[in-house]
Amino acid sequence: MKENASSLNSQAIELASSGQYLEAIACLKRAISLETYNHLLWYNLGITYRDAGNLLAAKSALLRAHEIDDEDDEIIETLALICFNQGCNEEALAYCLEGLSRNSQNAHLWNTIGVIYFNTNEFHLACEAFENAVTINSYYYDALFNLRDTYEELGNKTGYQMCVQQMKNIQLGENDFEGEGSDA
Repeated sequence: MKENASSLNSQAIELASSGQYLEAIACLKRAISLETYNHLLWYNLGITYRDAGNLLAAKSALLRAHEIDDEDDEIIETLALICFNQGCNEEALAYCLEGLSRNSQNAHLWNTIGVIYFNTNEFHLACEAFENAVTINSYYYDALFNLRDTYEELGNKTGYQMCVQQMKNIQLGENDFEGEGSDA
């Protein structure tokens, strides 16, 4: 059987899902040697490095994926989160803003911006970002959770209670908000 990038990628995903990161990385590197300009292979390599705890290598692979396809939302989202986890908030914000300039309806990027602002105690900016995320997708539990905590920091008891109620509704499979967008 002839080796191909697709089968190596699938094998790498299976290996990574069972915690065999070094073997997964080896498979992905072999796949990349066969298809150097396949942004998904570079993305998967970045994810695997991240999951293995190597943020520097993860960022390097993700930057290569981004060079190949600079419009992929998942690559930009993941780069922003890697930068945030490295303590590079300005760079993380820059990736978020780049992504939002292409797709202002990306609730995940709005949530990441909120997390960055929350962690720098810029609660009003965090609140605005989380509200954008929840407006785009009222079922986005993480953004609601973050918004709830931000409202608590700001002393907004009404907003806090609204978030708590919506989080309960999500857990029960209900939704009280009208005119919702969806986010897969």
